[in-house]
Amino acid sequence: MAQHPETSAPEISVVIPVRNEEQTIAAAIASALAQKGAPALEVIVADGDSSDGTRAAVSQIAHDDPRVRLIGNPEGKTPNGLNLAIQEARGDVIVRCDAHSLLPARYVAKALDAMTRTGADVVGGTMRAVGSSFWQRAIAMALTTPVGVGDARFHTGGPPGPVDTVYLGVFRRTALERVGLFDESLERNQDYELNFRIRQSGGEVYFDPALAVGYVPRRNLTELARQYREYGMWKRLVLRRFPESLRWRQLAAPLLVVGLIVSIIVLLIGRPLLAALVPGAYLFALTATTIVELVRRRDPAALALPLVLPTMHLSWAFGFMTSDLTDAGPRIPDLER
Repeated sequence: MAQHPETSAPEISVVIPVRNEEQTIAAAIASALAQKGAPALEVIVADGDSSDGTRAAVSQIAHDDPRVRLIGNPEGKTPNGLNLAIQEARGDVIVRCDAHSLLPARYVAKALDAMTRTGADVVGGTMRAVGSSFWQRAIAMALTTPVGVGDARFHTGGPPGPVDTVYLGVFRRTALERVGLFDESLERNQDYELNFRIRQSGGEVYFDPALAVGYVPRRNLTELARQYREYGMWKRLVLRRFPESLRWRQLAAPLLVVGLIVSIIVLLIGRPLLAALVPGAYLFALTATTIVELVRRRDPAALALPLVLPTMHLSWAFGFMTSDLTDAGPRIPDLER
């Protein structure tokens, strides 16, 4: 068995919430353990009662490497798992990693450098979506296009600087404790909401394009539709609590649906040219994006973008516009316990 150094006092804690991710969790943990140029670290995996081989896979890794710890997450939800892992963590810096994420070898070192240079409470970069199958590659393309995800720098890239949110994030522990960790009432969008509270408290969230993290997207349109419907539902709840956090890109999909409905009504009253404006513009955007990505990537998976992009947009809009989530208020852990 390979020997690994004991980490009795790690400076960095990587936290990973997981549930039924036996196909990707080992690679995610391996990417965290393979960090170069970084201080001593530990990896804490919070398992939400997985029913597949996830727990066994993590247990074996933890048995072979003392830097890895497995804890339970009885609620099974992402923010609960993150909070439990953070509360178990011993590091002064918390690195969030997901079961679908692959941290580059110098990710932590670069994040610490950015944090030192900027004084930011949170630093992060882009989600570098990568896929192996036809549909995963198409979804990965959609996640990096302005037509697909708007102007969010953590999707499309851009210059370094303060932003509203980043992908995953590397946090000063003091900032997390200042605002009370993740809101456990939010099954989705909890990262955006946490970063909003950190910014409200006077902290800075800083985007550094050098901090790109690999992400394995959903495997098919059904899984993608479910994911984006849930994104829309939970975004609606966050905006009800914090309307000042609204960004234009969050209304693009609902406005598209409204425009398409109005187009049908206009067509029924006998104005076909006027009715064609919104669907025509949308079809043009889909076609142009498909051609650009096909030429740029030389991957036939780009031909699926006219199906992938509407799946994302319409599912998000459906979740947002029909969300019936009741708001019992935020649920933040009591750190004094």
